[in-house]
Amino acid sequence: MKKLSLGLNIVLIVAVAGIYFLHFSGKSSKVGTNKHKTEKAIDRDYEIAYVNIDSLVAAYDLFIDRKEELTQKKNESEVELQVKSQSFEKEVRDFQTKVSKGLITRTKAQMVQQELAKKEQELYATRDNLAMQLAEEERVMYRQVLNEIMEFLKEYNAEYNYKYIFSNSFGGQLLYTDEALDITEDVLNGLNEAYTKAKK
Repeated sequence: MKKLSLGLNIVLIVAVAGIYFLHFSGKSSKVGTNKHKTEKAIDRDYEIAYVNIDSLVAAYDLFIDRKEELTQKKNESEVELQVKSQSFEKEVRDFQTKVSKGLITRTKAQMVQQELAKKEQELYATRDNLAMQLAEEERVMYRQVLNEIMEFLKEYNAEYNYKYIFSNSFGGQLLYTDEALDITEDVLNGLNEAYTKAKK
């Protein structure tokens, strides 16, 4: 009797293991009906969809290229500003050395001090202008990227006829979304294909 019970337990364990394996290793039979290459099934039965705008922008090749250009420009500006700052600091040290050794007159020292104060203000103004210029270029870059996305969505929607395509982002107004309505990956593939063609 004990042998029969042990045998049944072994058979049950093997059967449960087999079912578990088939359930979790099997591929879904649901397939997306979109022409763009995507691995995730998209439910096209509804007239609404959404894109995760953070993920879309971050992986969009146009954004990546523009961001690299902007980063390079920022680095060049920082180097230029650093060179000017070091030159100014050297002038200040030289002036302080001459004053401490009594190598220039008091009148000349006052004149040099005024010139250095003026240069310092110019340096601050240059730093602020560069920061403002880079911030403006970054805003324009984001608008250009978003404009490209919206223009692409018009073409994309000519095929799928959505009434609404929402933008979803972390902490945004859409607090819950069904992942079957997420067209982010599909749109991203299309955007990057179009951008690659345009670059050629």
